[in-house]
Amino acid sequence: MDRDEKWAVIAEGRRELADLLAGLSEHEWERPSLCAQWRVRDVAAHVALTPQSPGMLRIVAAGMRAGGDLQAVNRDLALAHARHPTTRLVAELRELADSRARPAITTLDNLLFDVLVHVQDVALPLGRTVPMPLAGAREGLDRVWRMGWPFWARRRFRGTRFVATHAGWTAGDAAGAEVRGPAAALLLLLTGRHAAALPRLAGDGLAHLAEPA
Repeated sequence: MDRDEKWAVIAEGRRELADLLAGLSEHEWERPSLCAQWRVRDVAAHVALTPQSPGMLRIVAAGMRAGGDLQAVNRDLALAHARHPTTRLVAELRELADSRARPAITTLDNLLFDVLVHVQDVALPLGRTVPMPLAGAREGLDRVWRMGWPFWARRRFRGTRFVATHAGWTAGDAAGAEVRGPAAALLLLLTGRHAAALPRLAGDGLAHLAEPA
């Protein structure tokens, strides 16, 4: 995928999330998402906030207060933004769907899989189906497999061979125990959403999957 195609997937993901959220009850907004320690409201706030980055100085200051824990910074910023009314969060997702602004500490490839996964973080616990675009899922798998922190997929799944059915994507140990399934399910697995991913996967490697660190 080229840059324009990646941004188009991100924009569509934001719109799909806005459409899903617009129909939720207040109770559903408070439900736990697939993202550990984040409610549906917090995930929505995070995705809405991304194109409105608070700026490097604020991020650095927050990082210092958090002892360098960037995940804690990300969570704190999302929780603060989640205090806004739900109608505002939905409106921001729609109004900023096509924005190409991004925080200086991330990349376009990171932002692509982040949006795809977070849409599922909201949809799946609520029993909703939002198909993940195949090309985007494949790009997300490539990125998550290459990167280290915070998922460390190559280390966690050492000795496993992954095959994304109908996606032309494979990774891991060629002689390892195989785990196969839809690209979307593999992306959820590699990003730590084991419980949501495993029912959609098959192969003799399932018995040997490492649990999230």
